[in-house]
Amino acid sequence: MKFLDVAKVYANSGAGGNGCIAFRREKFIEYGGPYGGDGGRGGDVVAEAVENLNTLIDYRFQQHVKAKSGEGGKGKVMTGANGDDAVMKVPVGTEIYEEDGETLIADLALPGQRVRLLRGGNGGFGNAHFKSSTNQAPDFAMPGQPAQEAIFILKLKLIADAGLIGMPNAGKSTFLSRVSAARPKIADYPFTTLEPQLGVVKVDESDFVLADLPGLIEGAHEGIGLGDRFLGHAERCATILHLIDGTGDAVAKSYKTIRAELEAYGMGLGEKPEIVALNKVDAIPEKELAKKKAALEKACGHKVQVISGVTGEGVMTVLRAMMKNIQHRRIARVEARDRLRPARQPVTRAERQTRNFSQPVVPKSLIAEMEMDAKVKSARPVIVPKPKRAVKVAKPAYTPKKKKAAKAEKAKPKPKVALPTGRAKARPKPARHSAKQRAKKRAAGR
Repeated sequence: MKFLDVAKVYANSGAGGNGCIAFRREKFIEYGGPYGGDGGRGGDVVAEAVENLNTLIDYRFQQHVKAKSGEGGKGKVMTGANGDDAVMKVPVGTEIYEEDGETLIADLALPGQRVRLLRGGNGGFGNAHFKSSTNQAPDFAMPGQPAQEAIFILKLKLIADAGLIGMPNAGKSTFLSRVSAARPKIADYPFTTLEPQLGVVKVDESDFVLADLPGLIEGAHEGIGLGDRFLGHAERCATILHLIDGTGDAVAKSYKTIRAELEAYGMGLGEKPEIVALNKVDAIPEKELAKKKAALEKACGHKVQVISGVTGEGVMTVLRAMMKNIQHRRIARVEARDRLRPARQPVTRAERQTRNFSQPVVPKSLIAEMEMDAKVKSARPVIVPKPKRAVKVAKPAYTPKKKKAAKAEKAKPKPKVALPTGRAKARPKPARHSAKQRAKKRAAGR
């Protein structure tokens, strides 16, 4: 299957169905009224990332994606069927841009991630929707909303933990076949690798994905050779392994050439952790190897690994160094995800009790404010208010005449209330007769 990482797609959503104009006319139903249903909703255009794809070759032959339109409403207040969605299945790591190729719409970096690109039109209302007390027989309906259409640019950026870069014939494909089960094409001429190759590398008890990118030459950012169009697959990498062909004469110049291309490309590739390795040391004499290693360390400014993709010399050392950088990036991602994740609320009774016992009833922020207020109050000077003078109330003066009148008022006898002397007689109860006496009275006609 040919590798394709850029595609252009013309997409159309579904239009909404029209509303229906109908009236109910049946026997024995004098006032039928409006009976038209609403139209169905049009389908959406959705993009979904799947795991079993690694190229956009499907959209080279199917460039038009169209969702189905909704059906129109029918009589008996029947709503039309909704249109089916058009699902665009793309590989994991696909970026969707607008027609200009620069405005990013979505980045599908996780398996199963979905995004709606175009929304289907809503269905129109039938005449039954407009029935009211003032308009009991509406003879009109609404049409469905029109469909949306747009042009999208799909760009695939492979999900890899590490990337292999270097000049052509630097031994990248040989290194990938040595450390993984991938079998890329290997030959003794430049530009053997024409498309990125992926391989899973196992190091001790961990593993990561390694991407072999086509070779770069001087002026690649200007389109010379294969250009730098494949460098986008290294943007998601946690580390970069820069392989230098040790059998060449100017190893320092080769390193500076590739670094200049990375800086010209941008997108953060120049700041990624880099491991520089001098390859093909099995074909270099020991005297020349020491000189080339020293010149390369002077050019890059840090330690250079010495490896051989054929014999496997120094390969595990490089893999462990790459795995270290990858682990740092994975830990940082997990911490960032945990910070953004909302705190889990207690569900069971035991969790709620544990949380209530471990946390104070009053929030810590409020406790701190109360303590601060207490400190401020204690620092202020205490002002004791002066006691107020008691106001004496003059008692009313009693004259001898008033005192005599008060005593005479108290000495007056209280009027007696006459109580009932006898008890009311109870009303006599009517005499009760037996059943025989009542029967005799009825017979006597009483």
